[in-house]
Amino acid sequence: MTRRTRIAEFPGGLVELNGYGDEDDGGPGIYLEYRPPGEPKQDGHREDDMRYRPTCLGYLRTDVSGIGQLWDESEIRRLAGRLGYDFSGMVVYDPGSGRPPLARLRAQITRLDAEAVIVPGLGHFEGGRVPEGLGRRVEVIPVYPGAAEWPHPA
Repeated sequence: MTRRTRIAEFPGGLVELNGYGDEDDGGPGIYLEYRPPGEPKQDGHREDDMRYRPTCLGYLRTDVSGIGQLWDESEIRRLAGRLGYDFSGMVVYDPGSGRPPLARLRAQITRLDAEAVIVPGLGHFEGGRVPEGLGRRVEVIPVYPGAAEWPHPA
């Protein structure tokens, strides 16, 4: 069996296309193989997960954003794009849920291997300060760094 490999580049990364010489000559003989990150290749070697851009999440509290929540979400997305992050989602905390404030955010950071969290302002954290454990895991980027109150459209 003859194996042919072709590499195709697209805006999000690379795709390895493998063709095996066991098909008839009428077809292209190309098959797409998907390997989850970290899974060994056929030759047993592991590959590092290559990402096009670093991943970030957005985080806000509904009680802090209030009626400006949609504005805050759009500002978080805008800043993520401007800084070159791959925005992977928004974690919205509602104090009425009864859950710990940062539990879902920490789970998403781990699941997505995020490198940054963007918040409208530090007022979205208890006491207006980034929790120490969170600050060690990811970069925390406020949209409005020095503002006690951030501007919402009138």
